[in-house]
Amino acid sequence: MAERHPGHSVEIRVPFAGAVQAIEGPKHRRGTPPNVVEMKTATWLGLCIGEMTWEQAEDDASISASGIRADLHEFLPLFNAATLARW
Repeated sequence: MAERHPGHSVEIRVPFAGAVQAIEGPKHRRGTPPNVVEMKTATWLGLCIGEMTWEQAEDDASISASGIRADLHEFLPLFNAATLARW
């Protein structure tokens, strides 16, 4: 995510898998960031490959998102069907 959408305005947390700051905007330096998205690994993978939409994940409370920049629907999925088929 950070490679495709660089920046430091949103912290995306996937416990046990990792955390990254991404998306253009105000840079965060210390403490809890103002824009945080957290979810389980299965949710993150589903969003990345398009098996789940952001709206579906919000509806079933699979995402915890806070802050004005924490809606990532326009950045997902990261991979399309053609990319996945090559793998």
